[in-house]
Amino acid sequence: MTSEKPATKLSREMVGTPSEWVVAEIAARVLRLACRATEPTEYLSAVLPIVATGVGASCAAVAAAWGGRWGLLASTEPTGALPLELLAEVLDSRTARASAQWAALPMSPNPTDSEVLLLGCGRAGASGASALGAQRLEAAEHLARTVFEGLSAVRARQQSAARLKRLETLLEIASGWHQTRELEPLLVKMAEAATRLLGADRASIFLWDRASRTLVGRPALGVKDGELRIADSRGVVGQVVQSGVARRVDATTEPDQIDRRVDAQLGYQTRTVLCVPLRGRSGELFGAFEVLNKHDGAFTQADEEALVELAAHAAVALENAQDRQQLVRTSQQIVQQAAEAVRLIGESPAIQALRSTIRRVADTDLAVLITGENGTGKEVVAQSIHYLSPRRDKPFVAVNCAAIPDTLAESELFGHEKGAFTDAKQARAGKFELASGGTLFLDEIGELSLSGQSKLLRVLEEKVLVRVGGSTPIHIDVRILAATNQNLAEMVRNKRFREDLYYRLNVVTLELPPLRQRGEDVLLLAEYFLADFCKRARRKLPQLTPAARRRLLEHHWPGNVRELRNLMERLAYLGSEERIDADELSFILAPRGSTPAQLDVNLPLTDATWEFQREYIARAIKQADGCMKRAAELLGLHRSNLYRKMRQLGMECKEA
Repeated sequence: MTSEKPATKLSREMVGTPSEWVVAEIAARVLRLACRATEPTEYLSAVLPIVATGVGASCAAVAAAWGGRWGLLASTEPTGALPLELLAEVLDSRTARASAQWAALPMSPNPTDSEVLLLGCGRAGASGASALGAQRLEAAEHLARTVFEGLSAVRARQQSAARLKRLETLLEIASGWHQTRELEPLLVKMAEAATRLLGADRASIFLWDRASRTLVGRPALGVKDGELRIADSRGVVGQVVQSGVARRVDATTEPDQIDRRVDAQLGYQTRTVLCVPLRGRSGELFGAFEVLNKHDGAFTQADEEALVELAAHAAVALENAQDRQQLVRTSQQIVQQAAEAVRLIGESPAIQALRSTIRRVADTDLAVLITGENGTGKEVVAQSIHYLSPRRDKPFVAVNCAAIPDTLAESELFGHEKGAFTDAKQARAGKFELASGGTLFLDEIGELSLSGQSKLLRVLEEKVLVRVGGSTPIHIDVRILAATNQNLAEMVRNKRFREDLYYRLNVVTLELPPLRQRGEDVLLLAEYFLADFCKRARRKLPQLTPAARRRLLEHHWPGNVRELRNLMERLAYLGSEERIDADELSFILAPRGSTPAQLDVNLPLTDATWEFQREYIARAIKQADGCMKRAAELLGLHRSNLYRKMRQLGMECKEA
């Protein structure tokens, strides 16, 4: 920045005492320079030569006191030793003072401002001992106030620019924090940002463990694992968390405020400290943000304001990170509990081989077709594959294809947009989208219509779907597991199942054995289910008598594991004895070697079979007290399949 030709014109005009218009012109020039200056030193370097020339001084300088010590902000030439006594008098009296060599003038009437204008008086006389004179001193006082007015404007503008830059930096820093999901890396980033922003040596975030009355500081350089633990009453940070008020401490003026025990522990020497509280969204204080040893002196009020703003962003980011970690931990616990609950009970060779195959295919993304009779545990096998796979933390979505009307199959699987059809009052994601990143289990896949099979095949091959009524392609990342109790190969030969879809699903086949072929597994499953249901019913676990165990082994189990599970549930909730004997299993409908009812042996086999099924279903409905859902479970069927079977048998059924 350049001055406005300060000396030449004014020196010609200032032959005598400066007139009012000359002083006014100098003041106007000073203020114009203040409007263009960007920082105080630049401004003072430009205006001091103008002031010195205007009042006939040999030199001009601005001195200020910091912490009891005087220093120069700017001067027109080297001043030598400062007149400390004269400066102190001016600061105390707030009036101009003069000596043989110097005139000192207060620049502001405010007692908190320490700036003083010094004017050299050694220009006239051989000895250099002439004073400025009263009139020149009066003009200098006016100019001193004008210089301070301009200096205040420059400082305000500089502070505004610095604050704007600081806010831009804070926003940039905070945006990076919100992308960090892990707590430990986030704490390190916060400490690095604070030291960079405030020009400090170190920074730590202290989280308050109220229960143990401990402050946990991270990162802490020089400490094992980078974590420092101190009592919540120690040091500056302890004062901040107890009072909730920010603190600035300088060891030169408040040495007793620094906790030297921490310094000794860290092998560090703290000179200056700035510490502000951390408050959550609810206003609750949960820690403190501390910065140590500013590189260029003590921390200022502006530094404190900057750290308060930084701490506000830090508190939000920390709470979000802690919330995310809590959600992750909760999700992991839920997944772990679900994985533990999904167990293939049994030690038969078929089950051991099945477990081995599940472990091998779980780590892959291969499509798996699970076959077996109703109630053999096909969904349990699908869940086992999911929870042993890398997708275990993502959704497992099961779809019963037999329960989806053909007209709604596409919407159910692929979703729809608002207004796609009459009842589409809002957009809805389909099962594929809900299972994104995880596993989609298509149960009873053989019940899907040929039209639904065609659409399913297209999505599986292209890995892209479009919602019903929409036009935006949606990429999918889903592992497909399918299950059926039907012979899909036979259905392919009969043109009731698409051959290309069959081969797309049948990459790996897992065939589940019926319970009647699993031998002693029946007893292992019975004891497992009985223990589980007794725990839920809050009753003591009853023991199966040898006769009851034989009866269980003799039963044909047409409903497979589902039938056994339902039987154990009934015994747990309705039984009251400490032992379960064979006669308590009398409601098992078809023990091996007997018939459920007296049938006419003269009936043709087909009629006898139909009569058997009608009687079988009727007994199940009676046993379930007319509850069709419960009867279907007893029979090992889905409720819709039960209704269909009853219609085939000519039985009266009222769907609900």
